This record gives sequence, structure tokens and C-alpha cells, in this order.
Amino acid sequence: MNHTILITGASSGFGALGARALALAGHTVYAGIRQTRGRNAAQVDALHAFAAEHQVALQAIELDVQSDASVQAAVDQVIAVQGRLDVLVHNAGHMVFGPAEAFTPEQYAQLYDVNVLGTQRLNRAALPHLRRQGSGLLLWVGSSSHRGGTPPYLAPYFAAKAAMDAVAVSYAGELARWGIETSILVPGAFTKGTQHFAHGGRPADTEREQAYAQGAYAEFEQQVLAGLAACEPEDADVATVAQAMVDIVGQPLGRRPFRVHVDPSSDGCEVVNAVADRIRAEFLRRIGLSDLLAPRPLAAAVEVDHGR
Repeated sequence: MNHTILITGASSGFGALGARALALAGHTVYAGIRQTRGRNAAQVDALHAFAAEHQVALQAIELDVQSDASVQAAVDQVIAVQGRLDVLVHNAGHMVFGPAEAFTPEQYAQLYDVNVLGTQRLNRAALPHLRRQGSGLLLWVGSSSHRGGTPPYLAPYFAAKAAMDAVAVSYAGELARWGIETSILVPGAFTKGTQHFAHGGRPADTEREQAYAQGAYAEFEQQVLAGLAACEPEDADVATVAQAMVDIVGQPLGRRPFRVHVDPSSDGCEVVNAVADRIRAEFLRRIGLSDLLAPRPLAAAVEVDHGR
């Protein structure tokens, strides 16, 4: 089945790979990219060249997850052209690297804005359409950092990703009766094949950053990065994350997995999530809400809508 898909953060990394893979799989893909006529113009040209070469329905769309107006305009454009929107891929994100103390509160807030509030902006713009349809999929691209080995020097990013995962889990139950499904894709720390670490932000308080770099934690950054790289198998391939997106979207409604891990380094997140997700399911059954564990079919969702 061909789905109309809107994916955020598609200028590079998992987003760029995922947008292309989804289009090759036969879907109509809108690749959300900010500053399409500015700093990311070259990425937009490359994406459209790929679409022309492979004859796929893939196009860039201006979308800045930190702007209510930009998000709403992107959703409105998709609906105006396609008449529907089937899948949201919450992929946009930003990471930072450095000692937690050296990041200002404003930096923590900015990370939260990109990684968490950005998903809320898109949900508020798109979910009214998905609820009217009585079907849809929210595919959240998280990170094993929220429950895995969690090495130091990534605190603001880890905190934001943990918050995003919590929001995704709550939305899963609140959308099931509307026929809207939730899947959470959990990539590990790929140190090759993306620019996550290279483009990561640094602490604004350079004086405190230097206090760590010249004190008890001298050369600690190199230890962390070397340790992460050593955990990653030589054959680790970021394309497996894009393929996981394709596999999830390609499943029929009600059959998609709640969570999929793609973590060549095996940092332990999958083990912890298995326990947490089992407890969630058991608790929902205990309080009489087991129907929230899977989306209702279209007819049931429409009945609920008409009964409001």
C-alpha cells in the first residue's frame, strides 16, 4: 500500500536515508527540511536529484520543528496536495557533547525544544487529520540513550530523548481508539555513517568546560568516543535504521511492532525496554484498558468520533 509520509529532520543522517528508502519502497514521501533555500539548499537539490534518478515520489518540504507556523504550513501543504496524511516520522533531533555542568539552562531548553516540543508541534498540526481518517501511524525515532548504557557527556541529549520516549508511550494509548498506531524505533549510537557527533553542539560555558578538560577529566572526551567506537562492530551500517523504517511502515495496521531496536553495539536498552514495555502492558490490562495496546479498526474509530 502506498502511504503519504511526512518525515522531519530529513536533510541528513537517519532522516535523509529514511526518506529515500521509504520512497524507493513505493510511498509518497515529503522530506521535512528547514532552510530549504538557505543552508540546506544543496541537500534539497541532492534529494530531488535522487527522486528524478529513481523515479520516486519524494520531495523536500520546508519544515522547522521549532516553528508552529512552519509545521502547520507543511502539514497544510501535504493535505492540500494529497488529500490525506498517513504516516508521521518524528525524526528531527539534535545532540550535544560535553560535561553536563557546562551547558546552560537555555541549552537544555533548546535541546528539549527540538527533540520533544517539535514532535508536539507536528502532532497538533497533523493529528486532527489522522483522527478524521480513523487511521495512521506515528513512527518515533528515539535513541537507545534513554535507557541503555548512557555514557557521560551527553546529558542534555539523553534527557531530551528520554522525554520524547515518554511522550511517545503516552500518545500510543491516547491514539489507539482513533485507529492510530504507534511504533518507536530505537537506534543505537552509530559513530560512522552519520554526522551526529561531528555536528553535535558544545557547551556554551567554555570556562567550565575547560575546568573539566584540564582537571580530573582531562582527555575524558577521547575516552568516551573511543569506547563508543570500540563497541560498534565494523559492519555496523546506518542504512539498517532506514530499512527498519520501511519494514515498520510496510506492516498492516494493528500488526506493527510497538518498539524496534537497531543497536549494533548492544548497549542494553533493548533489555530494559522489554521489561518496561511488558510492565506497561500488564498495568493497562490491570486497570481495564487492554484495548489501548493496539489500534482500533477504522469503523470503531469513526463510531467513537461520531459519539463525541
